[in-house]
Amino acid sequence: MKLSILDQSPVISGLDARRAIAESLALARRADALGYTRYWLAEHHAIAALADPCPEILLARLGAETERIRVGTGGVLLPYYSAFKVAEVFRMLEALTPGRIDLGIGRAPGGDTRTAHAVGGGRFPDARDFPEQVWQLVAHLDGTLPESHPFARVRLQPEVDGTPQVWLLGSSDYSAALASQLGLRFAFAHFINPQGGDLVTRAYRENYQPSAREPQPSAIVCTFAICAETDVEAERLATSIDLRRLHMALNLDTPVPTLEEALAHRYSDEERRYVAGQRARAILGSPQTCRREIEAMAERYAAEEVMVLTITGDYASRLRSYELLAEAFKDA
Repeated sequence: MKLSILDQSPVISGLDARRAIAESLALARRADALGYTRYWLAEHHAIAALADPCPEILLARLGAETERIRVGTGGVLLPYYSAFKVAEVFRMLEALTPGRIDLGIGRAPGGDTRTAHAVGGGRFPDARDFPEQVWQLVAHLDGTLPESHPFARVRLQPEVDGTPQVWLLGSSDYSAALASQLGLRFAFAHFINPQGGDLVTRAYRENYQPSAREPQPSAIVCTFAICAETDVEAERLATSIDLRRLHMALNLDTPVPTLEEALAHRYSDEERRYVAGQRARAILGSPQTCRREIEAMAERYAAEEVMVLTITGDYASRLRSYELLAEAFKDA
């Protein structure tokens, strides 16, 4: 089973975005050395706790600072952009980092409605055109637009051999159905929606229509996880993300709480029930516990690969979590 990383470039309370971005680069270098399969960067807009609105730019730097690991986006929010422009950007990334680029595509706004209008130049991104955009993007990359298409004779540059892997991302059956129809790879966001994703991913496989690009289906499940020396320590570290999720539910736009801030919070009974209900998104525990639960998740989802998103109240424990996971899976 393959193990990979999703990074949202979290901003920890008391620190700034420069530090968050520097920590993303440091974590990517360490993940490369630890043997992780791929490292994806997420796109979010106008969120105090997350520092990366343009993963394609950070990706160029990340590719230059790593040697082996696949690097990519998880993902580019395609409804905001021209399919042709995204194809150009990722053709350039492929030229800079040949054979290691992944283009993960999402359709969610990645922020609130006002922000979505701002990012879209006054236009709210219309996901109704998403299937056409995805088809057109892949056709640009592969040079397969039909002669009758108005953009068929437009030159896509830079003109280099090779093309990124293309992944559709989703937390429902929509993108899974589209991925199976178009013959593309698929990644399910368990960390967003922990209910029913196994059925969605299995249906993707069962309904898969082979393409020239991808003769066989490929699936990733992405989960939130915190790995520590013991189950008890992992639970303690998780209090930061518990408080972060509560802040999100209360529409509080704040950085990720430190462990000290999280431990000092006094929860009401209602807040405790809410936080407990969010734990289904996550795997928490010692290396042995995390390996057992991650392997069970991969089997349940019929996924060849599990991608892990880890956020804690400090960067050192986040890095240590990924180190412990890599050690736990070194013989996998």
